Amino acid sequence: MDLRTSPYLFIAPFFLLFAVFGLFPLLYTVWVSLHDWTLLGGNQGFVGIDNYVRLAQDAKFWNALYNTFGMFVLGVVPQLLLAMFLADTLSRRIRAVNFFRMGLLLPYLTSVAAVAIVFSQLFGTEFGLVNYALGFFGIDPVNWKGGTFSSWAVIAVMVDWRWTGYNALIYLAAMTAISKDLYEAASIDGASRMRQFWQITVPMLRPTIIFTVIVSTIGQMQLFTEPVIFDGGSVAGGTQGQFQTVMMLIFEEGFRFNNYGYGSAIAWTLFVLIVLIGALNALLSSRIKGAQ
Repeated sequence: MDLRTSPYLFIAPFFLLFAVFGLFPLLYTVWVSLHDWTLLGGNQGFVGIDNYVRLAQDAKFWNALYNTFGMFVLGVVPQLLLAMFLADTLSRRIRAVNFFRMGLLLPYLTSVAAVAIVFSQLFGTEFGLVNYALGFFGIDPVNWKGGTFSSWAVIAVMVDWRWTGYNALIYLAAMTAISKDLYEAASIDGASRMRQFWQITVPMLRPTIIFTVIVSTIGQMQLFTEPVIFDGGSVAGGTQGQFQTVMMLIFEEGFRFNNYGYGSAIAWTLFVLIVLIGALNALLSSRIKGAQ
């Protein structure tokens, strides 16, 4: 009985905490999204799928979703490419390699709020260091918050600075599992280091690459702190909502406009999108595994 019961007792605390703080809020959000719900008044009546119908017709939601995916393209794609090249560099025999490997984690250990504040100052319109540097090349100051693409670029730089090293270490760990015999055989055949990278390293890292792409996409879909601090604490995402993310819209609807029902509908829609991306990851991973 001890052998049959004790394993369940050991794992029970996690599942109890998850049920209370994870599963219950998730299911309760579905219930709230089907009602007209406010913070002070509570449940104002059942509205069915009206909140979801409104969401499908809401230009602000589609704008927020567009901004979120736009920042993903500008942020995640360069981030993972740079992380891969950093990992390949650190997999070689260089001096003080452990020092550089530990240095990759320093941005990840830094507070998100601190990173956002520093970069907000660097990309300030009037006194920002970046605009000051651009002045040396005769380029007029850029209103980084005013434009859609410029604001996306700044937020993408914040995300890249913090997460590139983290993903580089994941790639580095996966590279250590690749047999050295493959590289030795390629060197004997006259393959250059770059050719070895694209024809040996990248194909062998495909499952890891898919994992980092999906995890980074999920994180990008929940992007909140960086754009909020960049906008001075506002969840509007600029004067025209040019960099408002889906998470910022959820917060705005729930806590600024006091519309919990509609905010819950957006949150549940975001959850479904994340689940679909996770399912896509599982499908691609199984196909790659089968191909190998």
